[in-house]
Amino acid sequence: MNIPRPEYPRPQFVRPAWLNLNGPWEYQTDRGESGEARGFARGAEVPFNETITVPFCRESELSGIGDKDFCDCVWYRKTVSLPADWLGGRRTVLHIGACDYRTDVWVNGQYIGEHIGGYVSFSFDITAALQEGDNVLTVRATDHLRTGEQPGGKQCMQYHSCGCSYTRTTGIWQTVWLENLPGAYIAHTKYYPDLDRSKLVIEADLHGGEGLTLCADASYNGVAQGHGETVVHGGKATLELPLKELYLWEVGNGRLYDLTLTFGEDRVESYFGMRSVRCVDGFLYLNGKPVFQRLVLDQGFYPDGIYTAPTAAELEADIDRSLAMGFNGARLHQKVFEPLFLSLCDRKGYMVWGEHANWGLDIARQTAYENFLPEWCEVLARDFNHPAIIGWCPLNETQPNQNDRFARLLATVTRQYDSTRLYIDASGWKHVPGVSDILDIHDYEQDPAKFAEVLAPLANGGTYDVHRIFGPAYRMEVQATFVSEYGGIRWASADASGWGYGQAPMSEQEFLDRFRGLTEVLLFHPRMGGLCYTQLTDVEQEVNGLYTYDRKAKFDPAFMKAVLSQKAAIETE
Repeated sequence: MNIPRPEYPRPQFVRPAWLNLNGPWEYQTDRGESGEARGFARGAEVPFNETITVPFCRESELSGIGDKDFCDCVWYRKTVSLPADWLGGRRTVLHIGACDYRTDVWVNGQYIGEHIGGYVSFSFDITAALQEGDNVLTVRATDHLRTGEQPGGKQCMQYHSCGCSYTRTTGIWQTVWLENLPGAYIAHTKYYPDLDRSKLVIEADLHGGEGLTLCADASYNGVAQGHGETVVHGGKATLELPLKELYLWEVGNGRLYDLTLTFGEDRVESYFGMRSVRCVDGFLYLNGKPVFQRLVLDQGFYPDGIYTAPTAAELEADIDRSLAMGFNGARLHQKVFEPLFLSLCDRKGYMVWGEHANWGLDIARQTAYENFLPEWCEVLARDFNHPAIIGWCPLNETQPNQNDRFARLLATVTRQYDSTRLYIDASGWKHVPGVSDILDIHDYEQDPAKFAEVLAPLANGGTYDVHRIFGPAYRMEVQATFVSEYGGIRWASADASGWGYGQAPMSEQEFLDRFRGLTEVLLFHPRMGGLCYTQLTDVEQEVNGLYTYDRKAKFDPAFMKAVLSQKAAIETE
């Protein structure tokens, strides 16, 4: 059988004993949320009347369902036969890359547990519920998108997609897989590059194996670079891995070391990058040098898969499309991107900002704490080791009546878990004073001359008034050094009705002139450390991409690259 998305889903933490569960699953729509009462969770007793192709959401064509209407509850079921050597003293873990929004899991009719959050990977140890021969896995996904109490990103709250909101994603939308582990194993790691001492510091959480030795071996292009080891006590370990030669992870050069971790019978193949990130006067410094961020907004939507790329090749192709236009990174916008995409960014030296999908969540309510913070902590833990992530920005364009105490707590939690990256509290509209490393703004002014005029005060220590774009409720003066959304020029030669920013250009040349003019305002501004153009591709009715939704270039990428490759004012010889 041809398994969709067959590749190993977690490239930075690889073990050989795994089983990809993508492909056909039994499926049942449960609009009345009565499935448990009807016996859906009791093994295979009650037949399901549909089939779905995992890992594609029910709304997508690739799922085989293609039902885009609202549905608050769906069920999945699959019968799996495990390899014989997976039983007998070993552990079996069920992994779900992402499932929107609340997930409940049963194995052979036995309830295993729940996960709340639609964007991050999670797992359950299902060993105790397994049996020899066939095992029935049952998954329920509950998704109350319209309550205002859960992050939904750009999923549309109306039946039809409109403006900058698009087709919804319900249920499983990333790879489902099983992993088999020895009784003692490595549960989690954090990598801390130490450039000054040419060392990698590894913190690890271990399951079992009291008194065993954790070993780490690094190599670069097949040449051994160092070894470190330590004895494990209490399920925790910290070790230093000295490196013979220092190769830096840089923009455009994703130099990565291979890393092998061993702990008793457990063996994990991993990798890491040596780089440092800090903020100096509002600018990004990578490995001690200023770097101008030439970013593009990437929303990660696909015509046939919605939230899910149809193939791993398409994930990589989106990065290559961005690089071809001259961008050196992306804001991963209103979505938590899958680990494989982040690993591709690591290898290509492609900078990204990690974001969550806060739209749809009312962060003035107390429930924001419960329904955002736990999953955000899971995002930080899962993605901490990716060198391509240079900063965290959990929120985007927040409301004027947001709970500032929530925003401050979110910043505190993020910084306490990860002190190695930059932080922006909420991109674009409202900043809580004193929280962000970099202050950013969104400005979709379409006239380059006016754009230069409104940004000119920043050159002399002046401020930008956010309410100019978003109204009196957002009156706030900021000393921004990053325009993290601009442009968004509407262009669809065959469809004048598409949504986008500003008056559509009358010709291709007018588009190119406007792109150059707006971009050069930012590149040549003495107090600007980065830009982010909206956006990489069209998404459904939104037609302000540099590529169409089906990934065809609207203009010659060489032109954009020539514009963006000009030296920025902050860049020195």
